[in-house]
Amino acid sequence: MKELDLDLQNLMEKKKNKYYLGRDISWLSFNYRVLQEAMDKRVPLFERMKFLAIYSSNLDEFFRVRVSNHRNLVRVGKKTKRKLHFDPEVILKSVLDTVNLQQEKFSKIFAKNIIPELESSNINLLHYSDLDDEQCEFINNYFMDNMLPFVQPVLLVKNKIKPFLNNAALYLTMILRNKGQRRSRNQYAIVKIPSDHLPRFVKIPSNDGKHNLIMLDDVVRFMASWLFPGFIIVDSFSVKLSRDAELYIEDEYSGDLIAKIRKSLTKRNVGPAARFVYDREMPQHLLSFLMETFDLEEYDLLPEGRYHNNSDFFKFPTFGMDNLTNDPLPPLPYGPLEKPKNYFSAIRKKDHLIHVPYHSYESTVRFFEEAAKDPNVTHIKIVQYRVAKRSRIMEALISAVKAGKQVTVFIEVKARFDEAANLKWGERLEKAGAKVHYSFPGLKVHSKLALIIRKEKGRSSLYTYLSTGNFHEDTAKIYSDFGLFTHDQKITKEVARVFSILETEKAPKTEFKHLLVGQFNLRPELEQLINNEIIAAKKGKKAKIILKMNSLQDRKMISLLYKASRAGVKIKMIIRGICCLVPGIKGLSDNIQIISIVDRFLEHARVFIFHNHGKEKIYLSSADWMTRNLSHRIETIFPIYDEAVREQIMDFIQIQLDDNVKARWIDGKYSNEYKKDKPEVTNQSQLETYYYVKRNSK
Repeated sequence: MKELDLDLQNLMEKKKNKYYLGRDISWLSFNYRVLQEAMDKRVPLFERMKFLAIYSSNLDEFFRVRVSNHRNLVRVGKKTKRKLHFDPEVILKSVLDTVNLQQEKFSKIFAKNIIPELESSNINLLHYSDLDDEQCEFINNYFMDNMLPFVQPVLLVKNKIKPFLNNAALYLTMILRNKGQRRSRNQYAIVKIPSDHLPRFVKIPSNDGKHNLIMLDDVVRFMASWLFPGFIIVDSFSVKLSRDAELYIEDEYSGDLIAKIRKSLTKRNVGPAARFVYDREMPQHLLSFLMETFDLEEYDLLPEGRYHNNSDFFKFPTFGMDNLTNDPLPPLPYGPLEKPKNYFSAIRKKDHLIHVPYHSYESTVRFFEEAAKDPNVTHIKIVQYRVAKRSRIMEALISAVKAGKQVTVFIEVKARFDEAANLKWGERLEKAGAKVHYSFPGLKVHSKLALIIRKEKGRSSLYTYLSTGNFHEDTAKIYSDFGLFTHDQKITKEVARVFSILETEKAPKTEFKHLLVGQFNLRPELEQLINNEIIAAKKGKKAKIILKMNSLQDRKMISLLYKASRAGVKIKMIIRGICCLVPGIKGLSDNIQIISIVDRFLEHARVFIFHNHGKEKIYLSSADWMTRNLSHRIETIFPIYDEAVREQIMDFIQIQLDDNVKARWIDGKYSNEYKKDKPEVTNQSQLETYYYVKRNSK
């Protein structure tokens, strides 16, 4: 075994980059898989437009978080870079080059595929130069009645007039010339496109049965000459500035953390530039002027097409054309926990697994609503990471407090982009009388746990719900996650220990024999599970690992998986997003196969299966195999003991491994080739999963 370790170490050191893919380019490769869905003509037209929106929204967040971090590292200079194991300048260039290519592909998809197909469905997205007299009058009136207070036209003057650009807001920059001067110099102006106040797509009345739309951007273009009387509008180009979204409080261990987060949130929208997006047709003289005016560097720039903020495609009017959307897959009721009068008796009898969004989320909501009104329930405890704006679960907790129950909520206020919402719910819960605990400095709590204590026959009885996803009624409609309801004391008692740690902010001598808990036994237990398979393989026995997660980035775990592959362990993985491991390398990872599935639902569940001499160990989790999850968070991995639930999970995973419609192979070339084995049998795993659940619903 030691010889294998030394051999592997030497191999990895020779060609580090070849065997460990950068997480940023790997993430961009995932986002390209999203773009592939917009290209896939098997996907209905409006759904393909939604994938354009998802791609755009993903990219915005990526630049505000990851790219802004690399830019900050570039700014600090060579001394800091020497301490890193990577060159942020090289990564930044690679990211920008990759995104430029993807943006060109995005523009072609929109112009060559989406627009013609819209037209064939009698939906016309008009340019302002296409308007007839009647439509021009409508646009003029629409502008005056609805847009005038918001457009904020500004004539830019070098070194004198420099307006503040709002984060992610759309602007139209213009090249102007004085009407009365033949040889006047170019002047520049900027106008806000008020898509934060008005619909991005403006419906234009039509008498021919067609659906006519115009982008809000083009309404501003149409009215530009009215906004700048005395000037000729030479040309106009749209721009958008995204700002750094990081709060930079992760490692603070002193002071009032909540106060610091509140203060940081007010600064998020005025932070430094993360990305300046501009129309790639913009002439250099205008771009140079804007760079100087808004203090932009070359690595702040990203060329796109004529329109930005393409996440607005989420709101594209559908005109009731259901034939251009996905066939509905309404969530199926989970009878055992939605029908019984005695809810907790049903959980006491056996474990229950729901698989959203195939199953309805009603069982989970009912877990809290039943507890709130049950006179025998004394305590409710929950970890809140992300939660819906309108949440029946949170309302149930408030009702429980009013009913005299002890409600304890741990709120992770460092959940990125949900900080404000979490603080708001925390305030409401505190006002209602719940005991609210907030984030630990320097550590995120990412576990998805809930515990109910109920008096039964004079004793306290524990019920728990453990999930791979958040307590979020909205995302439960589109995120694919597992949730386990159990009364099994082996698990419930250890969940109670986790809550004890969260409530006391101490780490007593706590042992976990069943749960794998971050900051305690999570990483070493995972390593041992892999090593057990390595030992079996070395003895010539069958050894197998199946892993499903969002991201695989941790170097130690990747090295251990390479070691397992070299020992003969057969490894299959389903990874949605970042994957820094390179499968299929002869002598290193030729026993590893990895697929990624991107389809109508977001794959979000984490499942870990170890062969264990034919007695599979099956775990579900909130944790990806990233260094932050394994070393810097409180995560929970929980075992599945109920035989019926184990069989269901194995069936669900096998359906995904057999996908030959939406699965792509993951490799070291970022090829994203579709997996097309067994072409005579079509298996689109999300559809197959839905009908599997439907067949087995009771």
